[in-house]
Amino acid sequence: MRFDRKAARPLLALVGLLATAPSWAQAAAAPTHIDSGDTAWMLTATAFVLLMTLPGLALFYGGMVRAKNLLSVLMQCFAITALVTVLWLLYGFSLAFSTEGMHAGVTNLHSFIGGLDRVLLAGLKPDSRYQTVPESVFVMFQLTFAIITPALIIGAFAERMKFSALLWFSGLWLTIVYLPVAHMVWSGPGSFLGDLGVIDFAGGTVVHINAGIAGLIACLVIGKRRGYPNVPMPPHNLGYTVVGASLLWLGWFGFNAGSAVAANGSAGMAMLVTQIATAAAALGWLAAEWIVHGRPSVLGIVSGAVAGLVAVTPAAGTAGPGGALVLGLIAGVVCFFSATRLKHKLGYDDSLDVFGVHAIAGIVGALLTGPLASPKLGGFGAVESLWGQLWIQAKGVGFTVIWSAVLSLVILKLIDWTLGLRVDDEQEMIGLDIALHEEKAYNLS
Repeated sequence: MRFDRKAARPLLALVGLLATAPSWAQAAAAPTHIDSGDTAWMLTATAFVLLMTLPGLALFYGGMVRAKNLLSVLMQCFAITALVTVLWLLYGFSLAFSTEGMHAGVTNLHSFIGGLDRVLLAGLKPDSRYQTVPESVFVMFQLTFAIITPALIIGAFAERMKFSALLWFSGLWLTIVYLPVAHMVWSGPGSFLGDLGVIDFAGGTVVHINAGIAGLIACLVIGKRRGYPNVPMPPHNLGYTVVGASLLWLGWFGFNAGSAVAANGSAGMAMLVTQIATAAAALGWLAAEWIVHGRPSVLGIVSGAVAGLVAVTPAAGTAGPGGALVLGLIAGVVCFFSATRLKHKLGYDDSLDVFGVHAIAGIVGALLTGPLASPKLGGFGAVESLWGQLWIQAKGVGFTVIWSAVLSLVILKLIDWTLGLRVDDEQEMIGLDIALHEEKAYNLS
């Protein structure tokens, strides 16, 4: 009997496929155990992200306010950390990450907000697992994101909000604004923005646009500082600000690389592109300021670095090194003009440029995440169309802007009508450290 090779090709192909089946089936299988390497990295990344708020953001903002308000900023960052931790335990994690009732492709309430099945972290055990790490580590990692987001907003209304109003605003804003957006982006199949195809690796929409827009609304509602813009209000200690910015840069490796939730190539690339974008943005801001004002400033270069950190956040999991370089340069230059020319032209008093840096860099980064994810531009994302993904990113940005603006306005107005948002003129003149806390940052006697 003669062997017909041509006729046997389908059979040979099937045999070959079956022979390799165990290997590719194993590669495609979901992880079934906790990986010690992934866990060690995520524990480290989590500590890094907490470092971003305490003491990173506290020092970064604290150095930029006047000396009479330093303790108030440190107090606000510390209090928000404690408050959000408790709320995260009570219901925050459940509303952000519970998938109870979610169905892929079906629009319902749980496309926008999680269920209540994980209230008080119900079901969490030492051996509970999220991918290849203990679920407790994932819960803690995401908590650090929830902490820093409302803390970012305080820079917009620094030196003039009541402490009681700050606590109520932070708690309500976390609940009504942050938790739904986190759920809509990160909770998996069935989430509104996730199913739309929005790429947000580490929080461009969830954290930075969300907080930056809320900051703009807050500074408009609460009004300008007494004497602004006629009275000089320079930073009282730029040394604190540089130290704070340096801690933010370090902590951001946990923020971005940690979002891979594994010690793998994605985390390594996220760390690299974070470094590149940050350096490029710092140089971009420095160059723009040098050309426009005739000299580079310390405040300028650290502000540029933060702009780069913000801009690369949504793109950190999909952009390549070249894309990160371009993204950083664009963010640094754009944010220089938004924090100087745009703010002065429109006349709003965003004390520490929360809108000018976080919202603007977040928008730039979120939009460019689409094109930069394409392999055609050196990216690593599964992007079929540059313009199609750009449009999807634009829809995600637009939704987040409207969501944060409208709900932040409602929360602020509600607090203003009840408690009142702003300290009185005498308290503002004395400074919030003495007026609200009866303490001084510096005792020279």
